[in-house]
Amino acid sequence: MQSKSHRQKSALAVSCTAHIVQDGLSATIYVLLPVLAQSFGLTYTQVGLFKGLKSLAQAALEMCSGIAAEWIGELRVIVFGLALSGVGYAGLAFAPSVLFMLVCLVVIGAGTAFQHAPASALIVTAYPIDARRGPLGLYNSSGDIGKLIFTGGFSIAIGAGLAWQNISFIFGLAALVAAIAIALFRQAFEKLQQSETAPNQDGSDDGSHLGWGILHWRNYCTLLTVVFFDTMVQAGVLVFVAFLLLSKGLPLAIATMATVIVLIGGIFGKAGCGFLADRLGVRPAFVLIQVLTAIGLICIALAPGWYAMLLLLPLGVVVQGSTSITYGFAADLIHPRRMARGYALLYSSSSFSSVAGPLVFGLFADTFGIEIAMYAMAIVALLAVPPIAFLPTTSAQQPTTASV
Repeated sequence: MQSKSHRQKSALAVSCTAHIVQDGLSATIYVLLPVLAQSFGLTYTQVGLFKGLKSLAQAALEMCSGIAAEWIGELRVIVFGLALSGVGYAGLAFAPSVLFMLVCLVVIGAGTAFQHAPASALIVTAYPIDARRGPLGLYNSSGDIGKLIFTGGFSIAIGAGLAWQNISFIFGLAALVAAIAIALFRQAFEKLQQSETAPNQDGSDDGSHLGWGILHWRNYCTLLTVVFFDTMVQAGVLVFVAFLLLSKGLPLAIATMATVIVLIGGIFGKAGCGFLADRLGVRPAFVLIQVLTAIGLICIALAPGWYAMLLLLPLGVVVQGSTSITYGFAADLIHPRRMARGYALLYSSSSFSSVAGPLVFGLFADTFGIEIAMYAMAIVALLAVPPIAFLPTTSAQQPTTASV
């Protein structure tokens, strides 16, 4: 009994550690892009394209991460992803050209792909079915903590006058240290795994007949459509909100804090929107959040600089809060033995959307202005509403939470 408890705590600790570092590194791209744009003279379209290529690398490999975890083990996949992200950030510190910078961003994107699905699977296999909700919730929250630590640390360091190259190198070292620590821990953890059978597995069925484990493909594809539009807006806001404040005359050190404030709002949104969906239902809650998102984007585009800063926190609540509704519902459509693969598909779709969002809105910003790009985001936020009507209001499985 003690070994089982130790294995569960170890699985949760490793998953949360990886989530803190990887989500922190991934989110730092949003506050790093304005600095890179000034250093290398990038246009809005180039900013969107480079962020999109980073997300494309993540999307292309994230779909494979769940299968890779089944082949070689979750911990090996997590260590590989951390090491790859660390190399990308360390290399970025020495980028002599735009092309080298782009290669580093792609390497970072590839590294962040090997985390969500294997870490989720690590927790799912360690805990029994009726005890997963709490640990998955802790894992979900740990990613937000990482985003705040890394983006906040970057913004504070930039404001204090530290060169972005030095910060990037330090972040790369942090990822490599985390990879080494988990690698050293892996052998001990695998002995714990071998000492007993996972609570949710009886060894009688390897689940090979389940494929991707999607229980209702039509509903699942509808959910992917909703997530695609929703993530386009989230990625667009996180990439361009700092540029919007720069266009309103705020200094760079203040503008980069905009992303941090939006992320802080997202923590409250992710917590609150889950309860909102429980009270109102999935459809009404999602519609309300998307309408408020559209209104918030219009207001922040119209407001003067410092007034726009005041709107960032509530905007972050609604922009990111919707993920608690959509990702929480996804578990109802995936077989318990294929959670890693099912969520890998969802994460991959979300990453592809992160490619499209910054690129499309970057083109709008270059052609019509950054304010018009915000209005375009408001329209796309509303496009996510009609598909939600085709999703069922209830499902057979007990809902669980998953990280975004």
